[in-house]
Amino acid sequence: MNHIPNRAVLVVAAALLAACGSGEPVAPRPDFSRAVTSERLRSAASEPDNWLTHGGTYLEQRHSPLTQINKDTLSRLAPAWYYEFDTYRGQEATPLVADGVLYTTTAWSKAYALNAATGELIWSYDPKVPGAAGAKACCDVNSRGPALYMDKLIIATLDGRLIALDRATGTPVWSTVTVDQTKMYTITGAPRVVKDKVVIGNAGAEFGVRGYVSAYDAETGELAWRFYVVPGDPAAGPDGAASDKALAEIAAPTWFGRWYEMGGGGTPWDAIVYDAELDQLYVGTGNGSPWNRLIRSDGKGDNLFLASVLALDPDTGEYIWHYQQAPGESWDFTSTQPMILADLGVGGVPRKVLMHAPKNGFFYVLDRQTGQVLSANNFVPTYW
Repeated sequence: MNHIPNRAVLVVAAALLAACGSGEPVAPRPDFSRAVTSERLRSAASEPDNWLTHGGTYLEQRHSPLTQINKDTLSRLAPAWYYEFDTYRGQEATPLVADGVLYTTTAWSKAYALNAATGELIWSYDPKVPGAAGAKACCDVNSRGPALYMDKLIIATLDGRLIALDRATGTPVWSTVTVDQTKMYTITGAPRVVKDKVVIGNAGAEFGVRGYVSAYDAETGELAWRFYVVPGDPAAGPDGAASDKALAEIAAPTWFGRWYEMGGGGTPWDAIVYDAELDQLYVGTGNGSPWNRLIRSDGKGDNLFLASVLALDPDTGEYIWHYQQAPGESWDFTSTQPMILADLGVGGVPRKVLMHAPKNGFFYVLDRQTGQVLSANNFVPTYW
């Protein structure tokens, strides 16, 4: 009997609508001649046949306006093709589609470019992540996907590298190490392209590291700015980073004891969203290191900026506002879950909002301009 082997596969379903005459776009032949410019990323909603950025558009609403697949055609869906990866591990990547090419990443940070219409492999790239790096990963060796910019596909690797590949050939263009590889850092999140920069966070708060988010020049891989989520050792002085002022004036007074000897945590391992309308970058931060505030901070203080939504200037990394969703974070609630941007009427007034449902059990609606809480309602029974 024919069957699909029990490996990780990418399956693309197609509606078999031979006579529907919908006139909607279909996957074109692979075309590498059109650069994925900043303008294309900003106006990604105008290209429904592509999926140019992690959440579909910068709003990260993950919504397709195409209507060919609907309740009437759903029963006629059938597999169009599948591609079998060389792994049995789980897959968490959001594939991107640009001009007839589907790009994705898999376990161990491998990258693939496939013909979106046929599933044929165009190229693959293995960054050769050392197997020992898997011991640093709290939750498997997964990757949440790549980013596109100009003629490049940009991937982040489990061992902390950011690599730009020629998106037509898979040939490396530049590579930079974003973490101290002697420590327990990993990267499983998808990079985001903002203007001419690539923004990436890291993971590892469970294992005694200090979290930060960084922006790199998308053409060269040079570091543009860095924002640390929690204060460092007071005796060491400022980091010389974009976060210095906010950490000294806002965060440091909320910490006690010798947290810096244990890392502090706060790693922003996934949620990074660019607001093209307000020109602000939102970053969701992680749990403390160690989890228990009694150990890391003498049981006192809010421990900013753990479990928070941070708004930063995308050009400089400077602090704009924050909202902490779990003060004193001792439960691994984190604020690293996906965020959605929208314009909503709140109390009869149009507001630019950020919506977020972290692990603390509340659904938040924040004003994107100020960080003001517009609503916070629990969607499950809560105990804190």
